[in-house]
Amino acid sequence: MILDKIENADLYYASVPRLEQFMRFFNNNDLETFAAGKVKLDGDELFININDMKGKDESELPFEAHRDYIDIQVPLTGDETMGWKALDDCQNEIQEYDEGKDMELYKENATCLIHVPVGYFVVFFPTDAHQPGIAPKTQSYRKLIVKTKVEA
Repeated sequence: MILDKIENADLYYASVPRLEQFMRFFNNNDLETFAAGKVKLDGDELFININDMKGKDESELPFEAHRDYIDIQVPLTGDETMGWKALDDCQNEIQEYDEGKDMELYKENATCLIHVPVGYFVVFFPTDAHQPGIAPKTQSYRKLIVKTKVEA
């Protein structure tokens, strides 16, 4: 897992496939004005889900894990908290791995909660189970979920 300011993203170009390509797009577009939905930057290798979110309580949210994609999550208009736990430590599977959705779900307690303010980004690798979307229920906000294919 990586947590840092968006302005430091270039430090991770060697570690996160296609992060540099995403950052060029991010820096040249006002993503707050884009319609919510999927934006393909490089076919299935790199795409962005622009989501308008409503905050949820930690107890309402499962942990998710992915095998084929790395998640880069970027809150645009409101801070978010995300739970983290090493995938190897997850024991309580509630949804088996779905290859089509590249997702499996777990009911777990977070090893740590990560505060991700606007202006920051977090990267979750396939070894990271994560619980995004924790925010006050009254909070509506926009975030980006960037999906970049794991390199073989």
